[in-house]
Amino acid sequence: MPQTVDRAIEVIELCSQRPRTILELAQALDVHRTTALRLVNSLMDAGFLRRDDAGLLGVGFRLAGLAHAALAQFDLRSLVHGHIVELSETVGHTIQFAVPQGDRLIYVDKVEPDNSITLNTHIGGDVVVNTAGVSKAILANLPPDRRDAVLRSASWTRYTDATITSPEEMLRRLDDVRRKGWATDEGEFETYSNCVAAPVWNHAGQVAGAISITAFRQKADIEQLTALVPTLIEATTAISHELGWTGPPRCE
Repeated sequence: MPQTVDRAIEVIELCSQRPRTILELAQALDVHRTTALRLVNSLMDAGFLRRDDAGLLGVGFRLAGLAHAALAQFDLRSLVHGHIVELSETVGHTIQFAVPQGDRLIYVDKVEPDNSITLNTHIGGDVVVNTAGVSKAILANLPPDRRDAVLRSASWTRYTDATITSPEEMLRRLDDVRRKGWATDEGEFETYSNCVAAPVWNHAGQVAGAISITAFRQKADIEQLTALVPTLIEATTAISHELGWTGPPRCE
C-alpha cells in the first residue's frame, strides 16, 4: 500500500479515537508538521476530517456517511437487529452489539428505549476494551493470538476505581468469563452504569460478537442485571443458531 495511503488511514483512525492537533498527528506519523498539514488538508477537502471550534481535528461527516452505508450492507447486523430490538423491549434497557475486527472491537448496533440510559458510544465506534462487558465476552473466547493483539492495542486508561488497568488483570477476569459464559461491567467506564454481556457464536463455534444489556445503576443494580442473564443468553443463543451454530446455551 502506498505510504501516503497508509498515513491517511492512520490519521483517520487517530482522529476517530478523539480530536487531535496537527502536532499530535505529525508526532504519531513521525513526519514534519508541514507534511502532516498537507495530508490533513487533503482529507478535509475530501470530507474525511473536519476542524472544530477549538482547532482540533476530528472525523468528517463524509466518513460517517460511508460508515453508515457499510453497516447497511453488513448482513450480521441485519440478522441481529430484530433480536436486540425484542430484547430491549423485554428487559427495558439499552442493548448493544459489538464484533471483533482485526485488533479492535467495534459497535455495530445499539437500541436505546425511551427513558433508558444514553451511552457515550456510537455505531461504528471502538469498544473501550478494558471496561466493556462486550469486550470481555468476546476476548474470553477469541483465539489467544487474536485476543493478545486486541489487548496490545488497548490504552488501559483508568476511568473509575473499578477500571481494569493491565493485561494481566484482564486475563484473570477473562478466565472467569470463559467459565461462566457471560461477563459484566460494574461501573468500570462510568460509575453510574452497569452491564451484563454474552457472546454470539457462528456456525463453526467461534465467537462472532457479543451483546450487552446496560442500565443506570439506580434503575437496575448489578444483581438485578444478573437476573436478566438467562434472557440475554436466550437471545444470543437464538442469534447463534441463525448463524448455524448447533450447540446448547453456554452459561452457568
